[in-house]
Amino acid sequence: MDREETLAKVLDVVNETLEVPEGTELAEDTNFKDLGADSFDLLELVTALEDEFDLTFDDEALEKIVTVRDAVDGIMAAR
Repeated sequence: MDREETLAKVLDVVNETLEVPEGTELAEDTNFKDLGADSFDLLELVTALEDEFDLTFDDEALEKIVTVRDAVDGIMAAR
């Protein structure tokens, strides 16, 4: 799976998990906290991403996931 396919899947998971309001445009630089995500929401999102991509983020990678780009980078690095 290339970066574009990974990004598309991440955006789908973010939309579904964080229940992003319709019409909200997501981009790679979208910060999850700007979407109203609190620490519980972020944990739920990371769990959903791990399930979707069949991987586990290590603690160091988890701390770095702040934006959509960070999530995509973490997934690409974990493969």
